[in-house]
Amino acid sequence: METLELVRAYYDCFNARDIPGTLALLTDDVIHDVSQGGREIGKADFALCMERMNRCYHEQVGDLVVMATDGGENAAAEFTVDGRYLETDRAHPSEIEMPEATGQAYRVRGRALFEIRDDRIARVTDWYDLQAWLRQVTD
Repeated sequence: METLELVRAYYDCFNARDIPGTLALLTDDVIHDVSQGGREIGKADFALCMERMNRCYHEQVGDLVVMATDGGENAAAEFTVDGRYLETDRAHPSEIEMPEATGQAYRVRGRALFEIRDDRIARVTDWYDLQAWLRQVTD
């Protein structure tokens, strides 16, 4: 799969909340640099993160723009996240105490960097505007 298609497929799976589909796009030793919150290594940790995300948030990525290097070994994505905060996230990897969830709607910009190896995603570095998110869910 071409790098641009691979990254788009990743976000298609994200939007579908499809954990097995997402994991099929990753290397076994995938590195996930969580937005403002640490690093996870391996598919098992990635799956746990997705399970937490699917439980606590309902998000859809839109306005997706994907770019890749000529050789396809690196890619970047920029997007908008429209979401709803469903359940208080007690296990968020940031050092910020997360507010109580009451079904608050939010819209934030996001970005991600990808490293590709053997036609799979080997590293994902996510960035979401956490401060903008906090303002929206606590107002």
